[in-house]
Amino acid sequence: MYRQIADDLRRQIEDGALPPGSQLRTEIELREMYDASRNTVRDAIKWLITRGLVETRPGQGTFVVEKITPFVITLTGDPQTGFGGGEDDVYQGTEKLNTREHPRPPRLEIQNADPQISAELQLPDGGTVVSRHQPRFIRGLSWALETSFYPMWLVENGATELLQAMDMPNGTVRYLAEKLDIKQAGWRDTLTVRAPDESETRFFKLPSDGRVPVIETRRTAFDVQERPVRLTVTVYPADRNKFAINVGQVPADVMRPPGKDPVRPQQPADGAADN
Repeated sequence: MYRQIADDLRRQIEDGALPPGSQLRTEIELREMYDASRNTVRDAIKWLITRGLVETRPGQGTFVVEKITPFVITLTGDPQTGFGGGEDDVYQGTEKLNTREHPRPPRLEIQNADPQISAELQLPDGGTVVSRHQPRFIRGLSWALETSFYPMWLVENGATELLQAMDMPNGTVRYLAEKLDIKQAGWRDTLTVRAPDESETRFFKLPSDGRVPVIETRRTAFDVQERPVRLTVTVYPADRNKFAINVGQVPADVMRPPGKDPVRPQQPADGAADN
């Protein structure tokens, strides 16, 4: 019985009778409409929730989920320019769409690296790094959280602008090349899918039950001497991001198709808070 109710509501959502953002009838109304018990109606709603079709907001009711058109991020790119997903350089896609908002200044910190960061940057345990943390937005929609870690030896050799709380218009890839003649030769990406933590849930306005995962990318960039010069850790919510990897000869219109920026949802998700 609960599947019959769920399938009927699903068809209404797909047909547009229940448009995105609309509120479902109350539990009592659904029980009367389908002549069903409380548990049957609740099981039907739970089935819709697990499939990402509706969400329950405490004290408000159950609503049809606002769909977001994902933004496609190309992980591959030109190592010389640094373009590609997970970089703190210019995001080609958002620049192309002219939707990237004026960036907030990065939050800077000088810290002792944890064992994982030390290993990825080939530093001694507890080596000193400069971290630059920056949230990313597209048309007001929180899109990514990015933190880049730089070995302190870069600053000691003259790259002092890494310590300034300012967005570098040409990116740190070009800055390091111009300032220290350190040219990025390549990078290594690792991707992990996991549940968001509390701060990520608040920032991305994700459902509090963790059903929308985040993708964490860790990009270690290397110079021509094969030294790691940057580790960029970026967290992307899975509901508004897709990743593309181009290998070999790929047609230009396939490699960089005309894109759409993510559509901002009209209602915050369950457990959401203001930025």
